[in-house]
Amino acid sequence: MRTVLVTGLGGAGRTTVAAATALAAAREGRRVLLLTADRDTLLGTPLTGTPTPVAEGLLAARVDPGTAFRTEFLALQERAGALLDLLGAVPLADEELTDLPGAGHLALLRAVTEAARGDRELAVLDLPPLGDTLDLLALPERLRRYLRRMLPPERQAARALRPVLAQLAGVPMPAQWLYETATRWDRDLAAVQRVIESPDTVLRIVAEPGPTTADALRTARTGLALHGLRADTLVANRILPRHSADTWLAGLAAQQEKTVQEWYGEWAPDTAVRELPHLGRDPRDADDLGLLATALSTPVPPVAESAEGPAGVPPGPGPVEDRRAEDGTLVWSFRLPGAEKKDLGLVRRGDELLLRTGRFRRIVPLPSVLRRCTVSGAALTDGTLTVRFTPDPGLWPHTPGAGTPER
Repeated sequence: MRTVLVTGLGGAGRTTVAAATALAAAREGRRVLLLTADRDTLLGTPLTGTPTPVAEGLLAARVDPGTAFRTEFLALQERAGALLDLLGAVPLADEELTDLPGAGHLALLRAVTEAARGDRELAVLDLPPLGDTLDLLALPERLRRYLRRMLPPERQAARALRPVLAQLAGVPMPAQWLYETATRWDRDLAAVQRVIESPDTVLRIVAEPGPTTADALRTARTGLALHGLRADTLVANRILPRHSADTWLAGLAAQQEKTVQEWYGEWAPDTAVRELPHLGRDPRDADDLGLLATALSTPVPPVAESAEGPAGVPPGPGPVEDRRAEDGTLVWSFRLPGAEKKDLGLVRRGDELLLRTGRFRRIVPLPSVLRRCTVSGAALTDGTLTVRFTPDPGLWPHTPGAGTPER
């Protein structure tokens, strides 16, 4: 099944575009599921947590963070019952639980996997504003790393001894349920990560053209690339009529057109830029949504090759390049379009590389071949960060008569 993740800058109309995207696909004859946390009704139909028919071929549901949080918390509380009894804790009841900050992120992550397991041909997810969505999509990788650090899988080898230890100590041993919970969380997070990284999942960004949004998108584009994510479409929403006789309106339209042309140059060819017209009013009913759905169904003209790199080259870390024959180093490259040297940070810590660009951070494990090397330099050129590694002679086997370590 194909999954479309729709996000955008705050107030740019991402929820409306998500609904129009789902409606356009349904009108093409596909079976579509729309999930949103920001709409209570769609096409006159109230939305609940259960997928409801709202148009031919289109089901829609509302993601409820409060319900998802209570379900997960109560399940965890039940599994930890023995430990809570030992500590004399009083369990919380369903009716006294309210969702906490961050519960919405976890509910949306669960919705991603549930949508991917459905029988629809296409799932459209209306995600939070762009900055929050970047954090959301990076969350599974981060949480899985935290779980591995706090509860290393290799320590579960002693699981068979825990019942014996519990009898000797005379008290319940919490490690059993703790590791089982961590294993379940890791499995669930891995499922979300597979959906996010799947070639059948695409990210679409909605923005209203203007100087301020252009700067915000440029920053977000680098954050996307750092996490290995790429948008397939940038929707320029609420495009004003060009060549208006009204001087004030013509000035705004010219400003929009300048920004859109810059987007064509910066985002192509990996990301298509699609323009949606301003309806002269806020979209309110099925007719308005239908107009946007029709515009979204119009084929996008091909774009020229970007100067930043060939089409189809994914962002994020690439393969390790062996340059030892030339200067004795190995090179690991990261495609980070829009990154600036003043915003970059790079730290080697153990078998991991800590990368930072502006407010965005990512910790990536080193490939095995680079764990036996030391970082000897880095450079940012034309949107590509290259990190040089020099093999550590003390960690590389030597072949008699050879001048360089073997790989």
